[in-house]
Parts: sequence; structure tokens; C-alpha cells
Amino acid sequence: MPQFTFPAEWHRHDATWIAWPHHEPDWPGKLGPLPWVYAEIARVIAQHERVEILCHDDAVRASAQEHLAAHGVMTNVRLHVVSNDRVWLRDSAPTFVHDDRGGVQLVNWGFNAWAKYPNFARDVEVGRAIERITALPRVEPKRPDNGARLILEGGGIETDGAGTMLVTEEWLLSDVQVRNPGLDRDGYERAFREYLGIRQTIWLGEGCVGDDTHGHVDDIARYVAPGVIVLAYEEDPADDENHRRSADNMRRLELAGAADGALKVVKLPFPRAVTMQGERLPASYANFYIANGVVLVPTFNDPNDRIALNALARLMPNRQVVGIHAVDLVWGLGTLHCLTQQQPSAAPPTTV
Repeated sequence: MPQFTFPAEWHRHDATWIAWPHHEPDWPGKLGPLPWVYAEIARVIAQHERVEILCHDDAVRASAQEHLAAHGVMTNVRLHVVSNDRVWLRDSAPTFVHDDRGGVQLVNWGFNAWAKYPNFARDVEVGRAIERITALPRVEPKRPDNGARLILEGGGIETDGAGTMLVTEEWLLSDVQVRNPGLDRDGYERAFREYLGIRQTIWLGEGCVGDDTHGHVDDIARYVAPGVIVLAYEEDPADDENHRRSADNMRRLELAGAADGALKVVKLPFPRAVTMQGERLPASYANFYIANGVVLVPTFNDPNDRIALNALARLMPNRQVVGIHAVDLVWGLGTLHCLTQQQPSAAPPTTV
């Protein structure tokens, strides 16, 4: 098997993959506005790179075409009829990696709908559909301890593109995780080395309050440049549980190198607590998405929107920073990073 490298999100993309919303139970009572939000997301990304859109059936495809046209998105998008259960391609789609010749391959993790939902049989087949559309090689990772299919989601892994990755213990090692029972820290790190080329794994603690995935890292900590991490941080200890969690994650990053300058950590605020029908939702500015020349950032009608947008603009000055209204979107328990999956361009070979 070739040696793989997991490129950083800011590596140049050939395309961004999304799936058009259609499953009303994911946004109870609010599915109506979602196609308009998706059309706006596609409009922004399509100005910078191709957008590949999976549509559950012909009716969903027609809806996507109608909404895209209304937003003036006429070029740089391709629609594919591919049956799917949910739109969260960060988790159900493969992770695109580089092989040792610089080519792009698909690391197609096993998927069990976060061990929460019974309907995921269509999502399991998304990787094969993307393999067919792209003609890229596809690999199904195995557990290093027993050879079974390795269950992971892309929202739980965050890399600098140079062999370091962020994950959370809550996601993979806590009592609530039911992805790969019995697989320990060393086993995961062996799998990360084999399938992603990761040499150092930084284990954070817990994800944010309201996270439906048991602690995905993409709601709390993201790389924005080599050695530079933004951390979602709740400053007010009286505010909520996020203060304790973010303070613990800050301590872990300090131990991993921030205390001696090997890492730079920049704090992002959380927005106000966003609730719907009494349920706390995982609203976080850290769920941004980096595309070619642009960063899409979820916003929540909150004074901290401006603070987060300005902070990310300072950290990524060579990219436009665009806010996308996400109060309706987060009712589905995810926002911009959760729904996108980047397809990187080929890279120079790493071996002769």
C-alpha cells in the first residue's frame, strides 16, 4: 500500500463536495429555508472552485437546479444523482489524501451514522459513488488490532498537512464512543500513521456542548496555518459547560507546544447559546470551511460574529472571509465544515 499524506485544508482544491438537503427529520419544521442556504454556500464556493453536488433523486436534483439558478449559480457546479441519507459529507464521504506519487486517493472510512441513527445504508455507499464519479482509487481502512473495517468520520480529524493531527478523547476514547470498541489510543495512532501519514497526534479532551457526534474536533479546534491553531474558547466561567471544556483543551495545547512557542493558539469566541425547542445546538465559529481563496464562516446573528470574522481574516489574509448565516443550518446539528468535503489537487511526488 502506498504511503499516504493527509493535506491541510488550505492545500489547493480541485473541488468541494456537498449533498443537497432533503431529509426533513434532520431539520424538523425548518427544511424549507435550507436549500436557499445551500445555494448561497455553492454560490460563494463556485467563484473559487468546482462544486460537486450529490442529489438524493431526480426531484432533489431539480430542486437544486432551481435554487442554484435563482442565486445565479450557473457555472462551476456539477449535479450527480446519488442516493444518500444525510448531507454531512464531512463524515459520510471519504477523506481525500495524497499518495507517495502525489496522486489523490480516497480513504473511505466505515460509517455508522455516529452510532445514533438507524438509517445510514445509503450513506455507506457514498464513497463508492465518489470513486465512480472521480475515477480515483479508493481504500477501505482496517483496524490494526483485528482487521475489521475502521469506523471514523472526517469531522473528527484536523491536520496541519505536515504530519500533525488534532482529535478528541471524547470522540474516540470515552465511554460514549461506540465506533471501534476495544481500540485504544495506540491503535488509533497506528491507523492514523498508516492511512493519513500522521506522525504526531494531539489529543484534546471534549468537544462543544450540543455536539451530536460525541466530540468532533471541527467544532472546537482548527489549523489555519502550519503551527497555528484557532481554539473555540468560552471566557465566562458562569456562562456554561463550554468554559470548562475549552479551558481544558487550552491546557492540552499548551502541553503540546503552545507554552514554549512551538504552537501558536488563537482563541475564537463562542456565539451566544443557540437553542431550538429547548435543545442546545453546537453553534461554533470553528466550523468554518477553507476553500481556494475564500473562507466560509458560520454566523449566528450575534455580536461575536464580527469578532470571529475579523480574527480569521487576520489569520488568513490571502483569502476572502465570508460569513454564512447558520442559525437555521445548525438546527441540523452541524454547519459549514460538517457539510463540505474538499478534494485536493495532486501534489508533487514525495519519493523518486
